[in-house]
Amino acid sequence: MNFMINKDQLLEMLNFHKYNYKLYSHPPLSTVEESKKLRGEIDGPHTKNLFLKNKKSQFFLISCLESSTIKLKNIAKTLNLGNISFAKEDYLKKILNVAPGSVSPFGLLNDNEKRVDFYFDSKLNEFENFNFHPLDNKYTVNINKLDFYNLFAIKKIKINIINLEEIYQNV
Repeated sequence: MNFMINKDQLLEMLNFHKYNYKLYSHPPLSTVEESKKLRGEIDGPHTKNLFLKNKKSQFFLISCLESSTIKLKNIAKTLNLGNISFAKEDYLKKILNVAPGSVSPFGLLNDNEKRVDFYFDSKLNEFENFNFHPLDNKYTVNINKLDFYNLFAIKKIKINIINLEEIYQNV
C-alpha cells in the first residue's frame, strides 16, 4: 500500500525543509467564488486547480490564476491530451488524497504511481508566492515560489510550464 500524506504531514515536510510559507485558516472554500471573499486577508495569486482525466485513464492537473478562462477543448488539442473532462471524486481521493474543493499541486505528493501530468500556467510565475490548499480546503498555504519549485524537484514531480493565453491564440 502506498503512503499518503495529509495536511499536518505536508506542513511537517515544509518545516523540515525550512521552506518560507504562511498558513491561513478559514471556513471551507470549495470554489473560486467562495475564496474571493477572503481577498485582502491572503496576499499573492489565488489559483484554480483542475483535476482532469481522458478516456485512456490518463490524469492531468492544471494550475492557473483563478481569473484564467479554461477552455478544455483547446487545452486538450494543443497538449495532445485526448478528450478530457473533470475526474470523478473517487479518483481525487484515490490518487491525490483530497476531497472536492481541496485540489492543489500538493496533492501530487500523494501520486505515488506518478499517474498525473502536471501543467502549471506561466502567468503564476509573475508572482513571488503561490496560494494553494494544503490538502484541506479549510486552510491556505502561501508558499515562496522557489521553495515550491524546490519541493517538487526533491519529490521528482515534473512541472510542465504552459501558457494558457498562447494555447487559446494558437487553436
